[in-house]
Amino acid sequence: MKVAVGCDHGGFPLKEVVIASVRSLGHEVIDVGTYSLEAVDFPDFTKKVGEKVQSGEAERGILICGSGIGAAIAANKMKGVFASICHDTYSAAQGVEHDAMNVLCMGGRVIGPELVKVIVPAFLNAEYLGDKAGGERFARRVGKIKKMEESG
Repeated sequence: MKVAVGCDHGGFPLKEVVIASVRSLGHEVIDVGTYSLEAVDFPDFTKKVGEKVQSGEAERGILICGSGIGAAIAANKMKGVFASICHDTYSAAQGVEHDAMNVLCMGGRVIGPELVKVIVPAFLNAEYLGDKAGGERFARRVGKIKKMEESG
């Protein structure tokens, strides 16, 4: 799977841990920046990750900003991007399984590298259950979310 990874300066200290975690699972990383601790605006990097997911170039995305909140808000403004902050493994997996989450957001000033090493695999190893037998309720709910997205 191709995974787009982006961050602002607040998430930059965790970016290499995220990239290493993605690669350790055998996935390909599309690194959209930032590439230093220089102050930048998180929406710019959120947009880059979201566009990779929207185009299909990446199947999933991971965003890291200071708290994870700004990245999640910005990402969810993009059609077809289902993003959430996850600072635990249950939410990272369940968000994919039940809610078709395709972008994981984390706070670089909230969690540390050891937690990243378990959250990223939980997110990337999870599969959306709405396409599987017995997953009709998940598909119905995600369908309602998509209708909300269409109506603005």
